[in-house]
Amino acid sequence: MDTIPKVIIGFDYGLKRIGVAIGNTLSGSARPLTIIHEEANDRKFAAIKAILDEWQPALAVVGLPSYPDGTPHEMTAHCRRFANRLKGRFNLNTVHVDERYSSTALNFKRGEEDDAHAAAIILQQYFDEGATPAA
Repeated sequence: MDTIPKVIIGFDYGLKRIGVAIGNTLSGSARPLTIIHEEANDRKFAAIKAILDEWQPALAVVGLPSYPDGTPHEMTAHCRRFANRLKGRFNLNTVHVDERYSSTALNFKRGEEDDAHAAAIILQQYFDEGATPAA
C-alpha cells in the first residue's frame, strides 16, 4: 500500500474559464486554487503547465457535465477532449467525475468567481467516492 500523500488537481472546464482546485490523498480534501481566464489554447495550456509545474500532481480530475438524466451534451465532449489533452500534453493521468450537481452544491447562481469552487466540489466528490490515484 502506497502511504506517500499524492497531490491531486481538479478542473471545472469551460470554454471561457477553467476552475482549478487542489487537494491531496492524505487529507482527502479539496480547496479552490485559481481560475484560468484564457480562451486561446496556447495561453490556456501555458497557464495549466505553470500550475502543474508548481504542484506536480499525480492525477487530474476533470468534471464531466451531462444532462440531469446522464445524457451527454456539447460540453461533455469538450471536457473529454480537455482531459485527453492533459494526458497527451503533460503525460498526466486523468479521470472524469460526474459534475451534474456541482452547481447545485454551490447553492447559488454560478458566476465567474465560482469556477474554482466548482472545481473543488468536483475534486472533493472524487475523494468522497473513495477513489485512489492511478499509478
